[in-house]
Amino acid sequence: MPPRLSSIPLLACVATLLACSGEAPPTDPIPAHETFTLESAVLGETRTLNVWLPPGYAQSEAALPVLYMPDGGLAEDFPHIANTIAELVAAGTIAPLLVVGIENTQRRRDLTGPSSVASDADIAPLTDGAAAFRSFVADELIPEVEQRYRVRPDRRALLGESAAGLFVVETLFLRPELFQVYLAMDPALWWNDHELVKRAPERLREWSVPNTRFWFAASGAADIAPHCAALAEALEAAKAEGLEWRCVLRPTEQHSTIFRATKAEAFGWGLWKE
Repeated sequence: MPPRLSSIPLLACVATLLACSGEAPPTDPIPAHETFTLESAVLGETRTLNVWLPPGYAQSEAALPVLYMPDGGLAEDFPHIANTIAELVAAGTIAPLLVVGIENTQRRRDLTGPSSVASDADIAPLTDGAAAFRSFVADELIPEVEQRYRVRPDRRALLGESAAGLFVVETLFLRPELFQVYLAMDPALWWNDHELVKRAPERLREWSVPNTRFWFAASGAADIAPHCAALAEALEAAKAEGLEWRCVLRPTEQHSTIFRATKAEAFGWGLWKE
């Protein structure tokens, strides 16, 4: 049985939620991209979006898939993700697609759901904003992207790591119809006494969304790996029709390395081919 949150040092939980703030090393070149802002009525603030377009987009009339990502600022994970996508598209490993990076304002607020665990409030005082952030993505951002760009509404993917990975998994269970592909690296599944994992069996029994892919990876982090393994067990037991999934356990990786170590594999498995 995976350990309960109370058996895991609080300091470790703090590290895995806060260590990945979405910042990419400064050596990552910023790719050519477009930036626009969106006034969000749901969030009551202006949000900045960065968009990478594949080569030839302007000369084509084809509608393309879209990869959406929190932690999508230019000083966050957008550069290294867009650069990797560009390399895979150029190699023909995946089909051309757009990358939409959502720049953070209050990261821990937006990416965490409710919690009844007192220590979670110490880690993330501004919390329980995931529902509003998800509404922003679903009701404001996706329609704006689909108005501005030629994209396929039936080919959307969501990517996140750590707290953003938690948001990915929560979205899979709460609003599975929003995306067709869900990719999560080291999701902070310990949040709220690993409620998402504990409720996974009942939610998977009710699964009714076809053609969904879910890829997730865990490093050797003691507060994440057991919960990812438990989620994989629930998925294996449920055998939910229409949900294809893969769990990658990398105990030799650290929380700070798992994103870069597994992203190409995740994209090659989860994203669309030519």
